[in-house]
Amino acid sequence: MATAYSRFSSPTPAYVLPVLPSALQVRQAAERIRAHAVRTPLVRSDTLSTFLGGDVWLKCECDQVTGSFKFRGATNVLALMTPEQRARGVVTSSAGNHGAGIAAAAHALGVACTVYVPSVAPAAKRDRITAMGAQVDSSAPHYDAAEALARAHAARANATFVSPCTGIDLMAGQGTVALEILEDLPAVRTIITNVGGGGLCGGMGGFINDAAPAVTLIGAQSDRTDAMARSLTANAPADDAHEPTICDGLAGLVDGEMLAQGHASLKRIAISTERAIRDAIAYIWIEEGIQVEGAGAAGIAALLSGTAGAIEFPCAVVLSGGNIDQTVHADVLRGG
Repeated sequence: MATAYSRFSSPTPAYVLPVLPSALQVRQAAERIRAHAVRTPLVRSDTLSTFLGGDVWLKCECDQVTGSFKFRGATNVLALMTPEQRARGVVTSSAGNHGAGIAAAAHALGVACTVYVPSVAPAAKRDRITAMGAQVDSSAPHYDAAEALARAHAARANATFVSPCTGIDLMAGQGTVALEILEDLPAVRTIITNVGGGGLCGGMGGFINDAAPAVTLIGAQSDRTDAMARSLTANAPADDAHEPTICDGLAGLVDGEMLAQGHASLKRIAISTERAIRDAIAYIWIEEGIQVEGAGAAGIAALLSGTAGAIEFPCAVVLSGGNIDQTVHADVLRGG
């Protein structure tokens, strides 16, 4: 596989661009969530740095509360809700990590929470959600169906639907990942992050566009979760193929708003095979002792396979989450 999208060869979307969070909004979100979220470590990978011939750093969001970056945006969204909104409760849809983040934030604030996940969501992710006291519905066959059920539930109950991918408050929280990288490594020139519906890249891109425009933000996806790359290439929304994937956290369609977020934030997207991502999960465990899920390994796969293209160093890679079923992780380590 190779780079599937480049901003420099694609037209501006025919949709009104959403306002990505500004650097100020991201900094405000960082203060707002400081008492709840973990400032995750940024560690140098000696093996990747040697292999690639330049400094590579790993942003370990797998060490975040609930095991993924999603807790950042979820906490910021709920912290900004009015007492009346909190009293009506929140509803969301999730492949797993966003649901766990919302459930944890809701638990801390005493807010009723219902999460719709697809039936194929990993048990490790469903268990995190239920452990926080949220109601879980796993009747949908795939993520897009789960979102439709969640939106309908929120409308019936007059509750707030919290999108896992869109909304300025959500993106401002996710953008704190980029803020921390730039504070810890001011010389960084390239950041690689996995991409699903564009919430993380939108938040990070909003901060980078304002505070560090010389930094290149590259997205990473698998060949079975490439809706964003296809959407950006076609300059139109894209459906998800709903194929079995190790990158469950990146599955789902891309609508016009998500397309605009991706276009405004990403310089290009690298697509890796599912096999390459499985190999990257094993690599990061064997070489660094870090457990990551499929989505969290997408950036590593892009570097190891060369699909990320030419990289300006120093480079930071976001390991977005570590919520992988132990049976799946063991199978990957055996070469499965």
